Amino acid sequence: MAEFKDFQEDEYKIEKEEIEEIWLASQWKLIWWKFKKHKLAIFSMYILALLYMLVLFCEFIAPYNPWRRFEDYKNAPPQVVHIYDRTDGLRSPFVYGLKAEMNMETFRKMFVNDTTKKYRLRLFVRGDSYKLWGVFPNNLHLFGSDEGPVFLFGTDALGRDIFSRVIYGARISLTIGLVGVFLSFLTGILLGGLSGYLGGTVDEIIQRTIDFLISIPSIPLWMALSAAVPRDWPVTKTYFTITIILSVIGWCGLARVVRGKLLSLREEDFTMAARLAGASEWRIITRHLLPSFTSHLIVSITLSIPGMVLGETALSFLGLGLQPPAISWGVLLQDAQQILAVAHYPWRLIPAVFIILTVLCFNFLGDGLRDAADPYAR
Repeated sequence: MAEFKDFQEDEYKIEKEEIEEIWLASQWKLIWWKFKKHKLAIFSMYILALLYMLVLFCEFIAPYNPWRRFEDYKNAPPQVVHIYDRTDGLRSPFVYGLKAEMNMETFRKMFVNDTTKKYRLRLFVRGDSYKLWGVFPNNLHLFGSDEGPVFLFGTDALGRDIFSRVIYGARISLTIGLVGVFLSFLTGILLGGLSGYLGGTVDEIIQRTIDFLISIPSIPLWMALSAAVPRDWPVTKTYFTITIILSVIGWCGLARVVRGKLLSLREEDFTMAARLAGASEWRIITRHLLPSFTSHLIVSITLSIPGMVLGETALSFLGLGLQPPAISWGVLLQDAQQILAVAHYPWRLIPAVFIILTVLCFNFLGDGLRDAADPYAR
C-alpha cells in the first residue's frame, strides 16, 4: 500500500512538472513542440536541408564539370548502379559501360549496356578541376569512376552529364527563391506596416497600388519585364534582374497581411502604453507590433518561396529568363520542349522531378509551420 502511494506521488510530481514546463514555455518553444508532431513537415525540412547542401557543395558533389562534353555519348540513357553480376556475383557498386548501336527499325543510334565493361564506383575520386565557392581550387569529387564515364541521369544532345548539370542548376533555382522572397518580404513589411499603422492617404495610395499590381496577370507581366532584359547581359546581372522581376508583385499579398495585423494591434493597450512612454512610431512598429505576429510572417515566407522557384522555371523554360551558359532547372527543361525529344529521351525531364519535389517540400513545411504558428489551438 505504501509503494502504491509512493507511485501515485511520483506520477503526480511528473505531471506537475510537465504542466509547469508548458506554462513557463516561451511561444517559440510551444511552436517547436507542435511543429515536431507534423511528421511530413519534419521530413520535408530534412529534404530541403539536403537540397540546400547540394547548393553549397555542388562542385564537390557533381562528378563532372557541367559544361564538359562527352562526344561519344550524346543522348546516352541513365546508367543503373548494380551490386550483382552474373559472372562475379555480389560486388561493390558498379555500372556497365555503354556501346552505341544502330536501331534498324527506327534508324536511330541507341546505347545498350556493354556487360564486358564494368566501371566500379568509388567515393572521393579525383576528376575535373573546380573552385569551391569560386575561391578554393580542388579536383576532388564525392563519387565517380577511374575506369570510365558514369551518367546517373544520362546525357543531353551535346553529351553533357545531366546529373552534374542538375546539381549545378540547384544553385540558381533554389537561391533565386530565397533572394526574391527576401526582397518581397522587406517591401511587404515596410509598405504594409506604413499602410496599416499610418492609415489615411498613405493607406489609400498603397492599397490602390496593390490593387493595380494584383489585377495584372503575373505571368504576362513577368514575360514583358523579362523580355526587356538585354540578351547580352552577363549571367550574374541577368540573375539579379530576374530576381527583382519576380519580387515586383510578390510583396502585395504579404503587405495586405501585415496591414490587417497592424490595424488590429495598433489600438491595443501595449501600443498605447508605448506611445505614452514616448516611443517613436518606427520603434512601435518594429519593436512592438511586428514581433507580435512573427510566426505568421515566417509561414508566409515559406509558402512564397515555391512561387518564386516556379516563376524562374517558367521564364527560363519559355526562353525569357536565364539563358545558357547559365544553368538552372528551367534552363535544363528547355531541352524538353519538343514532344519528339521527350518521347525519345525521357530522362531530359529529370529536372522537373526536382522542381516538383522542392515545391511539395516547401508546401508541406509551410503547412506544418502554419499549424504550429498558433500553439494554443487544438
